Amino acid sequence: MPRTGERIRLKEEEREQLESLRRSRFLPSGLVKRAQIVLASADGEAGKAIAERLRVDKNTVVEWRKRYLESGIEGLHDEVRAGRGRSHDDERVAEVIHTALQSRPSYRTHRTVWSMSKRSGVSESTIQRWFQLFEIRPHRQRTFKLSNDPFFIEKVRDIVGLYLNPPDHAMVLCVDEKIQVQALERPQPMWPMGLGYVEGVTHDYIRHGTTTLLAALNVVTREVLSQCKRRHRHQAFLAFMGYIEANVPTDMDIHLIVDNYATHKHVKVKAWLARRPRYPIHYTPTYASWLNQVERWFHITTQQAIRRGSFSSVRQLVNTIKEFITHYNTRTRVFVWTATAESIITEIERLSAATSATGHS
Repeated sequence: MPRTGERIRLKEEEREQLESLRRSRFLPSGLVKRAQIVLASADGEAGKAIAERLRVDKNTVVEWRKRYLESGIEGLHDEVRAGRGRSHDDERVAEVIHTALQSRPSYRTHRTVWSMSKRSGVSESTIQRWFQLFEIRPHRQRTFKLSNDPFFIEKVRDIVGLYLNPPDHAMVLCVDEKIQVQALERPQPMWPMGLGYVEGVTHDYIRHGTTTLLAALNVVTREVLSQCKRRHRHQAFLAFMGYIEANVPTDMDIHLIVDNYATHKHVKVKAWLARRPRYPIHYTPTYASWLNQVERWFHITTQQAIRRGSFSSVRQLVNTIKEFITHYNTRTRVFVWTATAESIITEIERLSAATSATGHS
């Protein structure tokens, strides 16, 4: 019987097997997590820290450490329970899962439970259970766009450095515009939310025009300077820059973080900045506007003030946005930047390697 707190010591071949389990995309997630627990324990990490990092109960860590000390890697597998024998062996399961991951039908864009059942001869309920077990979701898709900026790494380090270590006696503002904010009026009243059902809204609407919301987010205080403009042109951006200048201290450098939209690089904007050297400008990498924190603020504004509203005019929409911003600037801020430049670069390298492996450049 192993002693409580006994150190797990792994031989080279044991560690290789556990690493293989930990990296697997096809094994049950429970087995993968058990391998992570054993590896972390062997590396000397405390049980409480393992439990917090892997989001499991501390007793779970104790149990799987004990099982490994008693039975080795075989002890990490689920015990066989009495019941009906399996209808499909591991090879059959692996074949179906491999087909679902590595191929697609010629007559549609993605696999479905029904199409996999027809192809493999396995029942739909079994295919559904396997998909859930291995967390395969062929019906879902996530979008992404990798930057092709040759100075991506340098720009990431520059901007993230401003986020994590803002310069003394200076202000860092994330500046951008949200264009084509529509004043949509619902032709019928909304159904209020109730017990057991969600708020109801008509699918159709009446358009009353648009506005452009320009905003500058202070990365330290999280306060926002904003204006709404009728049109989205360099003149509107220049006017907003003048508004910023009138509302920031005159004795501080103002670092501006903006994306690569043509308005931000207009010759008149560059001339305005050249006359004001205290406004150093930092451009995000191409296709990486997500690096601008104000994008997150635009999302909050859309979700909490715009998307579910009904506006009979652009003026009503603008007044609603102004009221939201006034309230936002007086309450506790809801997000703080924590990602380091190295963590971002590592993740981008991983995504680049994954897309290269699929044959895309």
